[in-house]
Amino acid sequence: MGLLTFSINVTLDGCVDHQEGIADDETHAFFTRLMDEGGAMLWGRITYEMMESYWPAVARGEEKAPPAIREWAVKLEAKPKYVVSSTRKAFPWTNSHHIAGDLRTGVQRLKDATPAGVLLGSGKLATELDRLDLIDEYNLLVHPRIAGHGPTLYQSGLPSTRRLELISAMPLRSGAVAMHYRRAR
Repeated sequence: MGLLTFSINVTLDGCVDHQEGIADDETHAFFTRLMDEGGAMLWGRITYEMMESYWPAVARGEEKAPPAIREWAVKLEAKPKYVVSSTRKAFPWTNSHHIAGDLRTGVQRLKDATPAGVLLGSGKLATELDRLDLIDEYNLLVHPRIAGHGPTLYQSGLPSTRRLELISAMPLRSGAVAMHYRRAR
């Protein structure tokens, strides 16, 4: 069984708005490495639609992008992508698959079928999966910014505190810190 790792950009005040992070070559190389290590991506519909609206065009060379960003896009194009949605059924982006029905069952099946692990990149979906005790690790890229707005990490709350064990912390040149935690059980 593979691990489910929640990975996201977050500001010091907990904002997970994708426009508030530092999007440089080092950041993209960090997320490319995480994606390379995992077997599949998992998103909610909103994140999927945001990603689908831009990254396929970068992978095809229709959008100008530096080499690290293009590398991310090409690898993302090839990576299996799973989407949780109760409102959308068709996911035409290459290697995209729908997880329908019971959330716990669908995600547990994905974890069981993906020994290299699953990388979760949606804040709202992470809250629901954490409530179901399905998240094993957290890989947060904490940016040296205070956004002063939302959406924020775990905005709708959790039923109890999650204890985590630090695996590693690595500063980037931009001042962002990559923090890897494992769920303490």
